[in-house]
Amino acid sequence: MSDNRWSANRRKFVKTAGAAGVVGLAGCSDGSGGEGGDGSDGSDGGTAGDSENSVTEVTWVLNPAEEEIDIQVQYQPLFEYLESELDVEIVEQPTASYSGTAQELRRAAEGDRLFADVSPGAVAQIPGELDVTGMRVAYGAEQYFSLITTTTDSGIESLSDLEGEVVASAAPTSVSGTLFPLYMLSNAGLDIGSAPSGSPEDFELRTSDHTTAREQLIQDDRIAAAGTGAFSTAAHVPQEQFDEMSQDFVDISAEYEGAGESDPELQLLAVSDPIPRAPIVSNAAWEESLKDDLRQLMIDAPQEAFEHESQADIAEALNVDPAILDMDESELNEDQQADLDLVEAHSLWFSGVVEASVEDYDPVAELGQELGLEWSQL
Repeated sequence: MSDNRWSANRRKFVKTAGAAGVVGLAGCSDGSGGEGGDGSDGSDGGTAGDSENSVTEVTWVLNPAEEEIDIQVQYQPLFEYLESELDVEIVEQPTASYSGTAQELRRAAEGDRLFADVSPGAVAQIPGELDVTGMRVAYGAEQYFSLITTTTDSGIESLSDLEGEVVASAAPTSVSGTLFPLYMLSNAGLDIGSAPSGSPEDFELRTSDHTTAREQLIQDDRIAAAGTGAFSTAAHVPQEQFDEMSQDFVDISAEYEGAGESDPELQLLAVSDPIPRAPIVSNAAWEESLKDDLRQLMIDAPQEAFEHESQADIAEALNVDPAILDMDESELNEDQQADLDLVEAHSLWFSGVVEASVEDYDPVAELGQELGLEWSQL
């Protein structure tokens, strides 16, 4: 990314300045709240801009909703924007699952500076360990959807036909990828047993992530259906199917415009009610003013803060030949097309952050009650 996009580029500054220019450890720190840049002046390091050459480390815990995403590349524009506006360095801490992210929030202590991307379910799961920073918005939509799909030749025509079949889904605590699909299956009369922590009675559930669930459905004849977020499968479902099944999806979903544009075509079995989009959260024990400053920056951020400067920047970060970006689709071989799709998939999936609170996620908590979940045990 070029150096002139923002007034400063803290990431590049920190990497060249070395450890002496960094104050305040986060995430796995000893909770001391940080010391002066050279460790000698004993200042608290609690706010940004303590000195001209010091920055404060803030850890951001990330887990990708889709397997192929390098989430550090995807989030680069937002992190560089925050670093350009305050004397902070955002330190990415990737995790493998929603559960791993929740665990990091659980273990965060006073003095740790921690933001995290979480599923809406985390607000119900660990409300005492987090503060809601804001709700992520995708192209103006504050709500999204869960889908259950099947292949066009599966012979499955309704959810009730899935009795005795294998259903793929995302992570066990994924709201759109597993919990809402289970709720829709239960409402269709199937016995979900003790899922997602245990096994359903009327079908087999295979949990993974949104991308894997979709690809298992497409490639494995043993998989009869997949539960995913609409962002993973809506592009494979023709718009007419949404027109017939869910006016809410047509009116609200950011995925409706691109529905049906991808191959192979999938058959829609169910669409959930609208779900509040996933939040950005922070650890509740962190009480510095810096936390509020960063929160307000995200809410007030311009559109450019959520956009890479160019696809060439993404390609470079992914070690993809940028020359494919200027090629006609007819000129691309299969591998080049896959690389192009990968670059496009790394655009940051949300286009803004709006104010939100724990109460905004009450529908998710109520979903858990309907399913008989013990959130704290997930």
